[in-house]
Amino acid sequence: MNKEQTYAGVDVSKGNLDVVVVGSDMKWRFGNNPAGIGKAVETFKGLFPVLVVFEATGGLELSFWEALTEACIPAAPVNPRQVRDFAKAKGRLAKTDEIDAEVIAHYGQAIQPRAQVFPETQSLKELMARRSQLIEMLTAEKNRLYAMRNPQIKLDIKAHIDWLESKLNDVNKDLKKAIDASPAWREKDRLLQSTPGVGPTLSATLLTQLPELGSLNRHEIAALVGVAPLNRDSGLMRGKRTVWGGRAPVRTVLYMATLAATRHNPVIKAFYNRLCGEGKARKLALTACMRKLLIILNSMLKNNTPWNNSKSLCVIGARD
Repeated sequence: MNKEQTYAGVDVSKGNLDVVVVGSDMKWRFGNNPAGIGKAVETFKGLFPVLVVFEATGGLELSFWEALTEACIPAAPVNPRQVRDFAKAKGRLAKTDEIDAEVIAHYGQAIQPRAQVFPETQSLKELMARRSQLIEMLTAEKNRLYAMRNPQIKLDIKAHIDWLESKLNDVNKDLKKAIDASPAWREKDRLLQSTPGVGPTLSATLLTQLPELGSLNRHEIAALVGVAPLNRDSGLMRGKRTVWGGRAPVRTVLYMATLAATRHNPVIKAFYNRLCGEGKARKLALTACMRKLLIILNSMLKNNTPWNNSKSLCVIGARD
């Protein structure tokens, strides 16, 4: 007989991995370091079949997740906000590392999230994160330079801006090298950048932040990014359809690319002008264009075909 699925919740912090197994008294604390992660992995091997559920905590979980993938142990990173909402729904308002691990385990049992392997694009994702940090610092320093009156401080800020721009150039080169080094990433990048309006930044963002692109249908990919209109109806009330949620970093870069596409991409430009001509607000029309551009890119990767004006027009004309 098959053993029943075991759910292990792990609360990941800077120093520790707190583990609780649903329906048992089993609980452990391991160090969030190579030795502690190794002990945790060996422990999970003895719980087969097990699904290890943990929150995506901004990078603290990556070494642990990578070790689980290498050991072929199913692992499911989950959204911390959704776990916290689940805890509130259960009335678990107290918060300790052990309680958090228990809540995560019960969340895994109730929701049964899909196991995910450690992404091959992680190195690209870290480069993209560093690129965003450098751009943010550059913007801040340029704003300070504009407002500064002290000549000596202005020289210091200019020197810092030059240094940041040099580092940004280095990161851009490293990104290109990383993409070119992988045949799969290089081919996807080629397909994406064949689209007018899609440049290296959007292409790298989609490769790192949206690995599902090309594997989902049009409705799923739009909802995942957060550009799908969602109903807000209750009883006889019919609310206004709005977009919300999704992956904000992808949406931000997609917005800028779509803005360029409404000027330089003949298909998106025609679609945008048609919507505006029908009386749609410009912001609403731009959001619709973001969704259509995303759907076209999803179709291109799914079918392994580069940009084609006539085929893209067919996608534009299709109903959602």
